[in-house]
Amino acid sequence: MTHAAPAPGGYDESELYQVLERGCAIVGLDPSDARLLRGHTNAVVLLEREQVVVKVARRGSRIDDVTRTIQFVRWLMDLGFPTVPLHPVDQPVIIDQHAITFWQYLPQPIEPVAAAQLAKPLYALHALPTPPVALPIHDNVAAIRRSLSAITCLAPEMLSFLGEYAAQLESDLGAVEFELPQGVIQGDPQHRNALHSGDGTTVLCDWDAVATGHPEWDLVTIEVHCRRFGHGEKHYEAFADAYGWDVTRWSGYATIVSIRELRMITTNARKVHHAPASLEEVQRRVDGLRRRDRSLSWNIL
Repeated sequence: MTHAAPAPGGYDESELYQVLERGCAIVGLDPSDARLLRGHTNAVVLLEREQVVVKVARRGSRIDDVTRTIQFVRWLMDLGFPTVPLHPVDQPVIIDQHAITFWQYLPQPIEPVAAAQLAKPLYALHALPTPPVALPIHDNVAAIRRSLSAITCLAPEMLSFLGEYAAQLESDLGAVEFELPQGVIQGDPQHRNALHSGDGTTVLCDWDAVATGHPEWDLVTIEVHCRRFGHGEKHYEAFADAYGWDVTRWSGYATIVSIRELRMITTNARKVHHAPASLEEVQRRVDGLRRRDRSLSWNIL
């Protein structure tokens, strides 16, 4: 098995393969041609012959959280919602307190999902009724605080700046008046968390951050990804037109986009010990934040 980053999901390669092999044996799948697709958060592995994607939750992930995600996705599937389907086995599978889930593999064309193609499924998500699964309340500020307390790779003065900036943004958030009704949000909608389904539609994937919250958080995340990762302004404008609401024209945009970007930076900083090569990019993003450089392009981590 090959991988592009050290410690995928927090595991060394031999340990990951042992967990994968034992999990696959339980559900009757062959992991002999396993290939790592992504590893910065969870370890996401393709079983090419089986046409199944296996996700080994990041080391230390709560089993209850993974179980809730599976229950939520089953509900989506029952509704006919555009999501990547689960592979039809009992899951999650637990190996030594590591949670494993299994998903249908959807081969992807060269062209990635465009932002505008995210609009329809995301709008449908925001319009869903209350699910039968108790979802957590979305809280970016709390997530930032948790990351700040765990970061070990940044200089004290840089951490001090981030802490003070977080406190200011938390204060500013108190004055924000949200316009859209609360409901189910994806939590981290982006081009890499959506796939072409093969029938001309787009499906959402990666439900680890699903929560109850304001749709504005999802919409600003799309805008950040368009602006920071080189997709361009027109790419975002096409999304806003297709969704029917432009978060950048809303009075609370400046505050929540700053919070969203800070969360992205602090989350990646917390994970540097799993991917040491990402430190330079994290520091570059913090420097850009200090300069209030909204046009700085970010490299994908």
